[in-house]
Amino acid sequence: MGESAIVFNVQRYSLHDGPGIRTVVFFKGCPLRCRWCCNPESQRPEREVSYLSEKCIGKKACGFCGDACRRGAIFFGGFRSPEDGKAIIDRALCDDCLSCAAVCPSKAIKVEGEAMTISEILDAVEKDGLFYDNGGGGLTVSGGEPLAQGSFLVDLLAAAKKMRINTAMETCGYGDYRTLCDAASYLDTIMFDIKSLNAERHVHYTGASNDLIVSNFESLCRDFPGLKKIVRTPFIPRFNDNVEEKRAISGFLAGRPNVKFEALAYHRFGEGKYRALGREYNMAEHEG
Repeated sequence: MGESAIVFNVQRYSLHDGPGIRTVVFFKGCPLRCRWCCNPESQRPEREVSYLSEKCIGKKACGFCGDACRRGAIFFGGFRSPEDGKAIIDRALCDDCLSCAAVCPSKAIKVEGEAMTISEILDAVEKDGLFYDNGGGGLTVSGGEPLAQGSFLVDLLAAAKKMRINTAMETCGYGDYRTLCDAASYLDTIMFDIKSLNAERHVHYTGASNDLIVSNFESLCRDFPGLKKIVRTPFIPRFNDNVEEKRAISGFLAGRPNVKFEALAYHRFGEGKYRALGREYNMAEHEG
């Protein structure tokens, strides 16, 4: 179990990611680029730097990040003069070498993501074992997109089942169906996003076609009729928050075995993360 995956968060005591109290492991890397994504740090598969300027103590008191940056991507400004100002990261020059985060004493600059082995993940999960026994909880793998982790995902779920841990997965459904099949054989619950059945709008708002997602869900229902499936749809202004889309999704799910539907409300809780990552929030014009 020496293989590792890049994880950006391990959330304990979650009540919204499967039955009971869950430990949720969030993998980095996602094939979609949903405009409303509240976890932009999950999108890229590699470790990366985020920066909160309000935590920066400035060049006069510190300046270590500028000295550590081998690309000259960090300069200073914003206080009375560049000599005592806050760090500013030129993202066009930054190559995410992570050296700046290693020397930042205020944690204004930090690394998003760390490599974790299966043993390390299961050790973290086991710490909450008492809650699982009493409330039917367990491990939930999320992301990002867990299917992008391929063999690591399947090996992790298989190891968890050997330990009699209840398993769940949150997925956007965009991935190799063979991997989805292998994962499903070790799952107690799957939470599967169906964001839209309108092909044109799906591409415009997520950056990818919905053909593979729809096909994977149909195949999953056919091949795993006994698996508990929770289909979730975030209703987003101007995208799918309309009667036409809701009727289409309802009709698509009608009569399918072991399927429960959950509607998710739109929110802007992740907007600040985009600034920390030096990216644009593409739903800024929408009211939330």
